[in-house]
Amino acid sequence: MDEGAQDRGHGAAPGASPQLRLDDLLDGLQRQVHQVRAARDRMRTLLDAVLAVGSDLDLEVVLRRIVESAVDLVDARYGALGVLGEEGTITQFITVGVDEDVVARIGHYPRGEGILGELIRRPEPLRLADLKDHSASVGFPDGHPPMTTFLGAPVRVRDEVFGNLYLTDKRDGAEFDADDEAVLRTLAAAAGVSIDNARLYDDARRRQQWLAASDELTRSLLAGRGSAEVLASVAATVRELACADLVALAVPVGDSGELVVEVASGAREEEIRGLVLPATTLASKVFTTGETVTSDAVGADLRAEGGGSSTADLGPAFSVPLGTRDHVRGVLLVANAPGGRAFPDAVVDMVVGFGNQAALTLEVAEHRQDAEHMLVLGDRDRIARDLHDLVIQRLFAGALTLQSTLGRVADRPQVGERIQRVVDDLDDTIKVIRSTIYGLRESDRGGGVGLRAKLVTATDRAAAALGFTPALRMTGLLDTAVPAEHAERLLAVLGEALSNAARHAHATAVDVSVDVSDRTLRLRVTDNGRGIDPAVTRRSGLANLRQRAEELGGDFEVSPNRPGGTILTWSVPVPSTDG
Repeated sequence: MDEGAQDRGHGAAPGASPQLRLDDLLDGLQRQVHQVRAARDRMRTLLDAVLAVGSDLDLEVVLRRIVESAVDLVDARYGALGVLGEEGTITQFITVGVDEDVVARIGHYPRGEGILGELIRRPEPLRLADLKDHSASVGFPDGHPPMTTFLGAPVRVRDEVFGNLYLTDKRDGAEFDADDEAVLRTLAAAAGVSIDNARLYDDARRRQQWLAASDELTRSLLAGRGSAEVLASVAATVRELACADLVALAVPVGDSGELVVEVASGAREEEIRGLVLPATTLASKVFTTGETVTSDAVGADLRAEGGGSSTADLGPAFSVPLGTRDHVRGVLLVANAPGGRAFPDAVVDMVVGFGNQAALTLEVAEHRQDAEHMLVLGDRDRIARDLHDLVIQRLFAGALTLQSTLGRVADRPQVGERIQRVVDDLDDTIKVIRSTIYGLRESDRGGGVGLRAKLVTATDRAAAALGFTPALRMTGLLDTAVPAEHAERLLAVLGEALSNAARHAHATAVDVSVDVSDRTLRLRVTDNGRGIDPAVTRRSGLANLRQRAEELGGDFEVSPNRPGGTILTWSVPVPSTDG
């Protein structure tokens, strides 16, 4: 073999000097070393990423670390993880590389359309040189940063697609290659294991918390704490354990199918506490059917169904019945703020179980209270019998004896007058005892429809004249702490205030708030109408409202609403029920 053939066998140019051939060999060797080092570094980075995503058991932390690791591994500018819900839509979207201000401008996270939807429909790795060239591309919303290259891969947990990883725009401007895809697939497989472990840990921890809360609920009720106090504790516990922004408990009012929010805990709780929910809302449907219902925007549902314009804005939520399907005692509403994350199925299942146990415990506690009440009634009946059979008979016999002696002291008029006064006193005492007996036997008998149900009926009746149902909030012991005379005046004032809003204000929204606290009964009617015309001097209706307040020692005020409308405030003192 000649020297030229040997040179061609080593890839050097014919006639090249030995020094040039050696340089070519060294360059090739350096390239191979560089590739080996790059592969080693990438493998080390991949291992570090696997360790990072598996080093924590908090699911939210794990999900963010997965996205951050994916961005670092393939040197992408932007990354995201879309968590899928039951219906194949994105319920949580975690981003890396996009500023919070940009996210706020974009608005709601994607629901799973366009390229993202393509990966949901076909859960296989997808690599694109230009996003807009794909047939499924639908463009970007306003304010979205421009993106070109794309790499996506599904994240599977136990053979089910948990979500998808989305990466765009390599920092060096190149396209994503097959090595990037292989690395991302490996990270996605490791991420599935880490997510599964985090979910199992989260479920176990949450179950332990629910059990502790259930035990505390049982001890509280059986220890004699009042139902209202315990229900407030239930709402606070559910909000904490479900990581919710608001939890409300609604109970039925009368037989109309409407509910009133008895207890609320969380953001803007004052706006929803006491709110009456019409029979057409989701919460009322849950009470009727005994089935759990979810909603993407429960605040919009309340406003659309008559909840009033001032209803607190609420986002993703679910409502569960408190009790069994055959005996629903109320409805638990668990909600997040608008744009907040949807609740996972594990949380919904836990709240359902907790609600069933809470209802059972409340029923046991009420049976105990009923038994104690029956003992009290039995004691009252015994006291009434003793007063009637023993005390009154003895007093009556003593009075007859004294009357029989009057004839014997006819010659002593002063003594006879004194005896007659004692007989009259005994007669008065007998009358007082008889009225006491009557009160003991009548005090716990039902008194017909309560004030709450009458208020609901009054606002429903006004809907025909207004063209909409006013929002109604009721707070306090309206059925037990308000005397009949006060309740009658209150209903008359409410009817006249709603009539004025319909005839004169031309309002499109009316809010009614009734509460009794600190021995004061207060009615507040707010509308967004045109307000009171200063040129109108004849206001007989308002004078009637003021007179009804003054007759009970109360006050009546009229003030403008902002930006338009009127606020009527009617308040009167109520007598104490102590003793």
